[in-house]
Amino acid sequence: MLEWVADPQIWIGFFTLVALEIVLGIDNIIFISILAGRLPPEQRDRARVLGLAAALITRLLLLLALSWVVRLTEPLFEVLGQEISGRDLILLLGGLFLLAKSVTEIGHSMELKGEDGKKRAVTSFTAVILQIMVLDVVFSLDSVITAVGMVDELGVMIAAVVVAVLVMLVASGPISRFVDRHPSIKMLALSFLVLIGVVLIAEGLEQHIPKGYIYFAMAFSVIVELLNIRMRSRQVKQEAAS
Repeated sequence: MLEWVADPQIWIGFFTLVALEIVLGIDNIIFISILAGRLPPEQRDRARVLGLAAALITRLLLLLALSWVVRLTEPLFEVLGQEISGRDLILLLGGLFLLAKSVTEIGHSMELKGEDGKKRAVTSFTAVILQIMVLDVVFSLDSVITAVGMVDELGVMIAAVVVAVLVMLVASGPISRFVDRHPSIKMLALSFLVLIGVVLIAEGLEQHIPKGYIYFAMAFSVIVELLNIRMRSRQVKQEAAS
């Protein structure tokens, strides 16, 4: 029954899937980090843990409902000659929600924080968790479809998803603190979410955009901004020394 444990192809598929799940989960981490950043410091870690726990549960439930996930790619109706499946509908709605939320967060980031703004953040823990759970469904759908296409063994899929989410959980804290310390990185991350929202909408309309291009552009932008941060840090040190 456990012959697959000794199969090297299974292990190659497992590690490849873990790597892909982590890459696909980057946008999820960014979204959770930004939403959790609007909460008081003592609630942020709990929000991140609950958000990623919800992501894990959503992915596992979708994996256990493989037959339903496969049927999501079948057309439900047609609009202006464009066939719309259940997957397309989820991606369209999720992309629109992410686009609207990202633009709203950019507006909040550019506004001056007042006392009532702080009060709203304190009372919005439930709202933040609900928003995270809504986007978890969209991000998890892409993740599960990738898993189904790569590996045949359900146990391997579940193990890869669990390992990937645990890695994301460990990484989410340092990423969130880094984003909080550097407002320019937060604005860049929000811009990424706008980009991802547009990509989700395009995918929902059957306009495939290679993910490699998107992730390369995001990685290049992050490297440039990290160099800018390093340069600004050196300038501050030089000014303090002079």
